Amino acid sequence: MGGPRRFAAAALITAGAVTLAAGGLAGPAQARTTTASHQTASQQVSQQAAHQQTTQQQAAERKRAPRKTLKPGAKGAEVKALQTRLTELGYVPGKIDGRYGQATMMAVWAFQKVQGIKPTSTVASRTWVALENPKAPRVLVPKGRQNRVEVNLTQQIMVLYRAGEPKVISHVSSGSGIPYVEYATWNGKRQRFSGSATTPTGDYRTTWRVSGWHRSYLGQLYNPIFFNGGIALHGALSVPLHPASHGCVRLPMPVAEILPDLLGTGVPVHVRGRFRR
Repeated sequence: MGGPRRFAAAALITAGAVTLAAGGLAGPAQARTTTASHQTASQQVSQQAAHQQTTQQQAAERKRAPRKTLKPGAKGAEVKALQTRLTELGYVPGKIDGRYGQATMMAVWAFQKVQGIKPTSTVASRTWVALENPKAPRVLVPKGRQNRVEVNLTQQIMVLYRAGEPKVISHVSSGSGIPYVEYATWNGKRQRFSGSATTPTGDYRTTWRVSGWHRSYLGQLYNPIFFNGGIALHGALSVPLHPASHGCVRLPMPVAEILPDLLGTGVPVHVRGRFRR
């Protein structure tokens, strides 16, 4: 440290500018250079702060949902934003194409039910606000396996958990609870079938499955995954807001398309609750 200081102390006198490095004093030329450097550094800090603020504002704008009211049949960028956000949250609106069709409507139903909003086909301000700060589905089995299915009969919701996180959240239609008597040709003979049309609560596991359409004596099931005897999670062309099945858990077709690849055999299925009309 001593060598450089002694060298600086023996400063040269040139062009009227005196430099006394050891004393910390600078002549006019160096003072101007130092001031300019400080200004440049200050400008850089200001520019960085402005850039960071702009980036944060842009991120906030991206997160901020549109406020346009949407109904089935709507088209455009707002619908695409809706579909994209629902997909990010684990709901399944079908193809992200900017068209508000049946699949998107059912995904909206599921989202609204989880958020405590009465399910409708309309996406208005309350739903948009919820999309910005959504609630997670209510956990039915807190100590359940990391990979499991929970069927909430009260809300008519199915949640597939993977690694402990909601992977797929779907609207469903379970057993209507209305006793039925139906006749169908089965195994070459016309037979009478009757039952209570209920989806029993309890703890089960996925068993056998069929790819594509499967014909049962009570109708057609798409990609059924059975978990309680003849009761299955399956796709259906009709999945109304109220329970309407013979006992199975009906799913929207886009959900039934992806579920077999996500849900293996022997996975726990927990059915809880009761629907009140």
